[in-house]
Amino acid sequence: MFHFDVTNKVELIKKLEELVSQPEFWSDSDGAQKTVQELKSLRDEVTPFLEMEERLDDLDVTITLAGDEGDASFWSEAEKLAAELSVQMDRLELALLFRGRYDTNSAIVSIHPGAGGTESQDWASMLLRMYTRWAERRNYQVEVMDLLPGDEAGIKSVTVLVKGKNAYGYLKAEKGVHRLVRISPFDTAKRRHTSFASLDVLPEVGDEEQDFEIQPDDLKIDTYRASGAGGQHINTTDSAVRITHLPTGIVVQCQNERSQHSNRDRAMKMLRGRLADLYQRQQAEELVNLRGEQKEIAWGSQIRSYVFQPYTLVKDHRTGVDVGNIHAVMDGDLDTLIESYLRQTFGKQ
Repeated sequence: MFHFDVTNKVELIKKLEELVSQPEFWSDSDGAQKTVQELKSLRDEVTPFLEMEERLDDLDVTITLAGDEGDASFWSEAEKLAAELSVQMDRLELALLFRGRYDTNSAIVSIHPGAGGTESQDWASMLLRMYTRWAERRNYQVEVMDLLPGDEAGIKSVTVLVKGKNAYGYLKAEKGVHRLVRISPFDTAKRRHTSFASLDVLPEVGDEEQDFEIQPDDLKIDTYRASGAGGQHINTTDSAVRITHLPTGIVVQCQNERSQHSNRDRAMKMLRGRLADLYQRQQAEELVNLRGEQKEIAWGSQIRSYVFQPYTLVKDHRTGVDVGNIHAVMDGDLDTLIESYLRQTFGKQ
């Protein structure tokens, strides 16, 4: 089980605070900024544990008073503190699972409908709404990086940036194929249809975080006229950008911004995320080969099913967790499903 060493981190915070207070600290601007960021990150990690220690002390005092005074109000207060502590400890336990290279970063989420035309494209738009609502519940910001609308309804593809701490740590649990079963609103015979959509999740990786280099000569950059909705300016200028990373063959594109420069910046974000994901998967595959295991999520092997007919149920096929209130799930109430997977997959490492 992973161990979080609070004592050593507190000592490191003290040393960094002393370093920051030195008169010559800002003589190296770049180094100083990295140190300040490290200090902030350490404080963010340690503060919840220190706050929990204070709550434990409060609970201990309250229980002692309840025993000494025989006052029922103290016992009531102790029960309330214990319940709050239980919730806080549960959150801290989950936070400890976010120890991957980019787990604390923002996430780049792409949704692609499967075969089935309008049915699957509508399902893709339903998933986009579901994850947008989930992000709003956590006070994350959602920015559309690239979107191609469907011909009749829904979307042909969409890529969004979910901005917030641990967004990638949470959403990496959602990567895979999602299956929908419902009575189709597009079928006049009101028959039951099954639709699929795939979700891809990448970390947002900054220049200072990447442990790989992107050489200018390795990039093929094309500009073209954007298609679909977006206004007259977007549709009449070559503002859309497609970037091909020649060594890996990875292709990313962005067309939603008005300027070519903005689209290029967003496309580069997607490229860094895809390269980071590629190199992480390569390392993971090396470990899998050493362990002699084979495990892959492929198209057609869905991670989760959302059933509206003939009954209502959301079932995660990896964990076996069922949720009966499908409308709450589609409105962004995904924590039970996400957290169950994270605990089961990463809790024993």
